[in-house]
Amino acid sequence: MKASQLFSPKEWQLALPLAFFLHLFYVAPLAILLASSFQQAPGVAGVSLAQYGNFFGDAVNRDVLVDTFILGVQVTLACLIFGYPVAYIYARAVGIWKTILTFLILLPLLTSAVVRTFGWVVILGKQGLVNSALLGLGVLQEPVKLLFTHHGVAIAMTQIQLPLMILPIVASISQIDSRLLAASASLGGGAWRTFWKVVFPLTLPGVISGCLLVFALTVSSFVTPSIIGGGQIMYMPTLIYQQAVVLLNGPFAAAISAILLVMVLTVVIGLSVLSQRSRAYIR
Repeated sequence: MKASQLFSPKEWQLALPLAFFLHLFYVAPLAILLASSFQQAPGVAGVSLAQYGNFFGDAVNRDVLVDTFILGVQVTLACLIFGYPVAYIYARAVGIWKTILTFLILLPLLTSAVVRTFGWVVILGKQGLVNSALLGLGVLQEPVKLLFTHHGVAIAMTQIQLPLMILPIVASISQIDSRLLAASASLGGGAWRTFWKVVFPLTLPGVISGCLLVFALTVSSFVTPSIIGGGQIMYMPTLIYQQAVVLLNGPFAAAISAILLVMVLTVVIGLSVLSQRSRAYIR
């Protein structure tokens, strides 16, 4: 079926303002960014791969790329491990408990990222809540360093991104027909067998969507890694800021941005393919 048969002329006209807006404020800046990444140096005309060569030729930059990817994977897995049980409990909750869980799940989204991050500075500091509790229980003899470490950044990012994992899974669980669970129980399937054979496969689209959102937003986050990392740990967004704003090296910052974009798109495409296969399996 042709596109002209799907949409009337008036519907195309209604879509034109949105298309114009997206091209003006998204496509055009992205094209300029990519074009800038192929400059030899700031203000020098011509096409060159020198900026990409400079990035991959430096071991420090490669380590930053790897650390950013590892952070995204760690936060995504942690959000999945903690978020799936919460989503499952929320989908089964009723009455006042569902209201309480809704408030707790959405609370991080209603608070500024800067406020949440500084809250974690207080929690993870040497005199913070974590070290004070562990010292009080006798688990530690001296405070452990959590602030300005990769693990501290991962912990804070997990709490901040957790709602983005929970909400898609809740949507998937809510769409499961309760008769499927009853059928599994009538055939002798226990609670765990029903979960792994029925519930979890049916929620894979929500799991994949949550993983996609969490990974993409984690590797592109700037505020939390900068504050929790304290400038001692470098990730791709921090490196982009350093090159673009501090060192005024626009082409190199553009090349780093393009590399980050390619990494995110690769993961997004991979998860999208996996999502399509999971949907075909469900059908």
